[in-house]
Amino acid sequence: MKKLLGICLASWLALSTPIQVQARADQIQLQENHPQEYVVVKGDTLWDISGHFLKKPWRWPELWDVNPQIDDPHWIYPGDVLYLTWVNGQPKLRLKDDRMQPRARVSKLDNAIPAIPLKDLYAFLSDNVVLDDELLRQTPYVLGGRNARIIAGAGDRIYARGEIDQGHIEQNVYRPAKEYIDPDTKELLGYELLKVAEARITALNDDITSLDLIKSREEVRVMDRVIPSPESRIQSVFYPAAAPVEVKGEILAVLRGVTKIGRYDAVAINKGNREGLKSGHVFVVSTRGETITDPLTKEKITLPAEEAGTLMIFKTFEKVSYGLVMTATNVLSIGDSVVSPDFESY
Repeated sequence: MKKLLGICLASWLALSTPIQVQARADQIQLQENHPQEYVVVKGDTLWDISGHFLKKPWRWPELWDVNPQIDDPHWIYPGDVLYLTWVNGQPKLRLKDDRMQPRARVSKLDNAIPAIPLKDLYAFLSDNVVLDDELLRQTPYVLGGRNARIIAGAGDRIYARGEIDQGHIEQNVYRPAKEYIDPDTKELLGYELLKVAEARITALNDDITSLDLIKSREEVRVMDRVIPSPESRIQSVFYPAAAPVEVKGEILAVLRGVTKIGRYDAVAINKGNREGLKSGHVFVVSTRGETITDPLTKEKITLPAEEAGTLMIFKTFEKVSYGLVMTATNVLSIGDSVVSPDFESY
């Protein structure tokens, strides 16, 4: 009987332990020194605030308790007071507000705190675009300037050919600068284009468009591309959340052109809209294991990859995304892998 009871107990423990471990893994882990209240200040980001309370800041959607009494429940502004409470045994962060009726706050969306530091990212948002091969072929291109000039600058008139978006008088002129190739599949993911000038449409004649150059960083050349100016430079109000667990990728490039990557560097990865990525998705970055020689057998062996940081996606294209390195415990490099922080749970 004792033996049978022991077998039953062991079986119960074997079955129940994974469930208990998973349950513990599913619980939100608070920082040991988390505050009970927090006053939002100018310069804060959602990542900062989430990190004050959570060990894993990407679990913000589980912590933030939306207030249906407010018209803009997801937006947080400087001066807001946030307090920690518990609901059904789970921590929840709420906005301290005594308003009982739904109403709009007077603060503008532009004043809402962003998910990540924006000051160093604006250039990458309006100045960089990634187009796949088909879209690039469809984009209007510069024929030249007046008097058959092949280069032009601010104050000059240029002519472009192709189906231009007539709904936007303001246009940007871009130059293809980099080709992105998937390191594993060798698929052409797209071309990165850099903005060289701003222009304004002055006339349309069939498929030929006349444009005046308003500003130029570099001389505009034949075959540069004409694309409408973005209505918004950056989607600033998005929220940290774990990337889809099935998405695994690599760092393709550093947007500032360096090879060693640290905190707040912007990078490109080889996954995008088609994989379901959105602004706010967070990845864990792992450095590639070094290849060394076994001192005994003289074999070449590769050491295990090591977790070395996190990055958050801030702009997506069809097959490529831009991300900002939020933490880095080691120097990161092109070719380092990125996986969802939830990947280890599966």
